[in-house]
Amino acid sequence: MAATIQPQQPVAKITEAPNWRARLRKFRKSYTFRVVAQGLLTIWAVTTFTFFIIRLMPGNPLDIKIDQLQRQQGIGYQEAQARAASLFGFDPSKSAMDQYIDYIGKMLHGDLGLSITSPGVKVTDEIKQFLPWTLFSVGLGLVVSFALGVALGLMMAYWRGGILDNTVTVISSILYGIPDYIIPLLLIIIVGIQWGWFSPGAMRGGVDPSITPGFTLEYIGSILKFALLPVLTYVLSSVGGWILTMKSSTLSTMGEDYINVAKARGLSERRILTGYVGRNALLPLVTRLAISIGFVVSGSIIVEELFQYPGIGRNLLRAINARDYTTMQGMFLVITIAVVVSNVLADLLFGVLDPRVRLGGEEEA
Repeated sequence: MAATIQPQQPVAKITEAPNWRARLRKFRKSYTFRVVAQGLLTIWAVTTFTFFIIRLMPGNPLDIKIDQLQRQQGIGYQEAQARAASLFGFDPSKSAMDQYIDYIGKMLHGDLGLSITSPGVKVTDEIKQFLPWTLFSVGLGLVVSFALGVALGLMMAYWRGGILDNTVTVISSILYGIPDYIIPLLLIIIVGIQWGWFSPGAMRGGVDPSITPGFTLEYIGSILKFALLPVLTYVLSSVGGWILTMKSSTLSTMGEDYINVAKARGLSERRILTGYVGRNALLPLVTRLAISIGFVVSGSIIVEELFQYPGIGRNLLRAINARDYTTMQGMFLVITIAVVVSNVLADLLFGVLDPRVRLGGEEEA
């Protein structure tokens, strides 16, 4: 009697539960995690250092405000003290450690306190008011100087020894060696006063106050007019470095074998210059540009003060002079975050461009 063959039952596929601990351990050893963790630690360390160091400055906001109220309103010390204390977003009588704990707790909830120099105004509102002006002026100056530096440096290296190379090299070296605060003074004294190309008093501020704010050509034109001198200052103070760096990187790239192969293939000079030399010579400047973006937020205190430009740097200087602790803490926090984030992005970008950095860091970990 023939045995009946039973059909085989499908075997259930066993799926293993994901090993979350192993994944977490692998992520903690990754290059990305280490770079981000170092950035967060740096922000906390700088914030803590800034909080305590500004309290070591001579004078304090309470005494300054009391003296200001006595002189302006002619009231007694006790009444001035009571009014000044009510204006602060923190208790000056507490110890520095207690103030620090309160500050960190509020900061984690997005509360940076109230401005001392502008009673009733939140520090976050001040940052929202002044930060766009600095981002516009310094950011525009960075973009223009970077574009000019890359273009001129590339041409100087490719046609080295010519009139363009010799002339621009001298000018770039001079601009690179001049301190940043000298350039705006030269623009005001020589170009504005001696040559009379513009009126220094008429170019102070961020926009013509007589023009109604709005998305109109008149208002936009006024913004560009008042930003001309700060932007020109940023361009002149940084373009020399971009030109010299791009020239050096291009000369190094032109010695590579693939450039000689491209020339041997009979490719046009324009194709070699843009498609082979320019692309590869630009790589070292990418990380430097990412780092420079972080310093856009910090702006330039001297430039904004000289031109009375309503940026975050000028407001920070005003807060320092008035010992406005809360405003200083908020401004320094924004600057710190911008610089650290740009450095983190530069490290991550460099890890993408050169995997040896990322893989080497993971193996060491």
